Amino acid sequence: MPKPFEINENNYIQQINSPFLKKRNIYLGVKRDDLLHPLISGNKWRKLKYNLAHMRKLNKTELLTFGGAFSNHIHACAAATKEFNIKTHAIIRGPELDDNNPTIQFAKQCGMQLHVVNRMEYRLRQDEQYIAKLQARFPNAFILPEGGTNEHALLGCKELVDSLPAHDYLICPTGSGGTLAGLIEGSKLSTQVIGIAVLKQAEYLVNDIKKLSNKAKNQNNWQLLTDHHDGGYGKFSSELWAFCQNMEHTYNLPLEPIYSGKMMYALWQLIEQDYFAPGSKIIAVHTGGLQGLNGLKYRGLI
Repeated sequence: MPKPFEINENNYIQQINSPFLKKRNIYLGVKRDDLLHPLISGNKWRKLKYNLAHMRKLNKTELLTFGGAFSNHIHACAAATKEFNIKTHAIIRGPELDDNNPTIQFAKQCGMQLHVVNRMEYRLRQDEQYIAKLQARFPNAFILPEGGTNEHALLGCKELVDSLPAHDYLICPTGSGGTLAGLIEGSKLSTQVIGIAVLKQAEYLVNDIKKLSNKAKNQNNWQLLTDHHDGGYGKFSSELWAFCQNMEHTYNLPLEPIYSGKMMYALWQLIEQDYFAPGSKIIAVHTGGLQGLNGLKYRGLI
């Protein structure tokens, strides 16, 4: 029997106890999905779980996916496929491969086969003809989109909601929209689901999320906030990084400034602006990605 695609999915809600919140009578709990697994953390595992099951159903024996050189998705795919002994290929945005990059080093250690392409070719990663050529080149591979977002990813993200206590607001960082779409699918109509976009000009994601989720198409209990990107994807201010460091120091909550740190910083500002009514119960999803801190240190950005 092949090994089932399972990890221990028990983690906890960390309540943030702060005079800042107490004064406003607001409960804030952080779903610590960064603690799902030492290497396959957060929404990356939730997106991968049912994709790997679908890969097996199609009798594909390899995985092929896409990512940048510091990608959390590449890191998680490398770790997961090593864990489950699956041959894996990654199309990496180049034009060159830096062998000293910690994410690339880790992927290689896991046995991931890296195929570097120039930026022009990388832009074709959603093009049907390009995908067909890749499928012909790697006939045994199941092709997974960049970031792992598709209909199978939603199932794992939807499951997350079942593990949560009662809440009024559910908040997550949003890159490709898959996690947000899954949380909308899993949530009751009485819950307000909010995505904090981590990239500039992310309004287009609203349509992507509606394509992924029927509930998103037909319900208005969700929104994507697009003004908290702090300069764009992969960019962050010294104020945001100082906030991340303070959250770890004060509340023992480790954050990186690309995804979950950006979300928490936005959430803190919204609370300060009395966006949430007194008595609100808020749960924020820590989607992991802490491996990205090594890449930021390597580039001298923190």
